[in-house]
Amino acid sequence: MIRVKVLGRGIEKEIKWQKGMRVADILREVGFNTESAIAKVNGRVALEDERVDDGANVEVIPVVSGG
Repeated sequence: MIRVKVLGRGIEKEIKWQKGMRVADILREVGFNTESAIAKVNGRVALEDERVDDGANVEVIPVVSGG
């Protein structure tokens, strides 16, 4: 399982790990895309195509924009 926490939104959930799972897959699973959020995997910023291991802790940080 992968533990996911969306910062500032009060969302915490566990996602079933699948072989070949990437950061972009995790973001989609919690309702974000790679343009609307940044992910930290086990405490470090991760790129969208980076693989995620079973048991990982992922923090999703929504991007805030505006003018």
